[in-house]
Amino acid sequence: MNDQARTKPSLWERSTTRRLFRWLFSWRGIRRVLIVLAWAVTVVGLLYGEENWRGRRAWNRYREAAEARGVSFDLRSFIPKPVPDEQNFAATPFLKSFLLPPNFSILTNDLWFRAINNIAATNIEKDKGRRHFTDLVAWQAAAAALQSGPLTRQQKFETDKTDLASRAAAAPAILEGMMPDAAAFAELRAASTRQFSRYPLVYDLENPCATLVPHLARVNGVCSRLSLEACAELAAGQSDQALADVKLILDLADSIKSEPFLISFLVRAGCLQIAIQPVWEGLAEHRWTDAQLQELQARFSSYDFLADLQPTLKAERASGLVMVDLGRKMGLGVFAGLVDGAEDGASQANAQDDNVALYLLVRGIPSGWYYQEKLNYSTLYDARMDGVVDLAAKTVSPRKDASNAGEVNRQIGGSPGWMVPFNIILHHRIIAAMLLGSSGSPIPAARAQTAADQAALACALERYRLANGQFPETLAALAPRFISRAPNDVITGQPYKYRRADDGQFILYSVGWNEKDDGGVPGNVLFDQKEGDWVWSYPAK
Repeated sequence: MNDQARTKPSLWERSTTRRLFRWLFSWRGIRRVLIVLAWAVTVVGLLYGEENWRGRRAWNRYREAAEARGVSFDLRSFIPKPVPDEQNFAATPFLKSFLLPPNFSILTNDLWFRAINNIAATNIEKDKGRRHFTDLVAWQAAAAALQSGPLTRQQKFETDKTDLASRAAAAPAILEGMMPDAAAFAELRAASTRQFSRYPLVYDLENPCATLVPHLARVNGVCSRLSLEACAELAAGQSDQALADVKLILDLADSIKSEPFLISFLVRAGCLQIAIQPVWEGLAEHRWTDAQLQELQARFSSYDFLADLQPTLKAERASGLVMVDLGRKMGLGVFAGLVDGAEDGASQANAQDDNVALYLLVRGIPSGWYYQEKLNYSTLYDARMDGVVDLAAKTVSPRKDASNAGEVNRQIGGSPGWMVPFNIILHHRIIAAMLLGSSGSPIPAARAQTAADQAALACALERYRLANGQFPETLAALAPRFISRAPNDVITGQPYKYRRADDGQFILYSVGWNEKDDGGVPGNVLFDQKEGDWVWSYPAK
């Protein structure tokens, strides 16, 4: 009885766990585990190899076909070539200072810098869809207040005195307040005759988001100063000086034309609008001579913003492809930098790599998935741009733009709702969602081109008035003496809408982004994207 109790196996000896351990650590168990692991490694290797081969093959086929059509995916091909200093407008000491750190300020002693945040615009806020005269009287009041010391945040200056007599009386104070800029402006005018312009940017070809562009805000700031000065000069009857300032604004705007950044294109288009303000004021008050109008008309007629947008968008696509390669190399923090829009792209790119687990996960992703990201981003880019802009006709289709944007967003997101992020990841459309979801529209180019066209036509109309005592009945009457060929509306491809008003003025307009003729009634803002026409008109006398 006792012998039977002693020979009965214990609970541990009878446990399944013990038998499993004995099997695992037996030669037979070890051999079978190794066989299973070998098969697993082989299967995973085959899957990785197939994914890598499939992704690389699909991307290479697309790339080769696109390059055969003349498409370039090499970001270096979009970087402007170096220019000798003696031929480079941007090589002046003043413009070189634009690339100093962002906390560096320029022209800090002029009236514009000291009062810009204190000038209210209540009268403009009431009717944003039309242009208004600069409130020179408010600037004069600010200049007077500065005699007692720096302005406080609470001090605001605004008036409704925009008649010529009031603005002419205010002009001397403004021109005196802008005198500290005279030397810098003279330097720019002397250099503006140079044939080329290239700022000495340090282009980061490995991480395009890390390329710093502090000069853009400074270009915009100098253009705004020149515009204020030109408006004051026109009010004071100094149209020659005003013309020189307008031309310098346009030169500064064009100084960033060759840069392969969308933000540079947007700043250039914004500077064009800044230049048009004094041109409009001079036209409204008949301050320009025929010779000056011819010069302005030729300058505005030379612009083709729809064509200028194309290399910029292609450079943006090339930058996106570089970011995919950088994401493979450095981790998902690169894409986080794109979403946040941080200036310090390098720090954003390294942020998530501090998480070792995430970094290892990213490094373990098949390279073929990155090729799939490139392929999907490029093909969706093609779909986004397809048929929107007709460069030969110099037109843009808002309807096609909206249709393409909707289709691309549908393809990126797939099923609606909470599944969207998973669809973006599973279908390798992360970079496409980041870069194409809300970008790529030619609206800024259409606005800028419309502004340039209307400015050129307004100059031709004023020349007709100077010669005939009144504006013409139709735009057709301008050719060929006052304009060789009138530009067409970039939206419709048809002549701009025009009619002479009862007060002797005229209304010139595009049907706008809604593609609807609203009879010359503007939207809520100038160049409204949702409603109203894009209108050029003058205040009633």
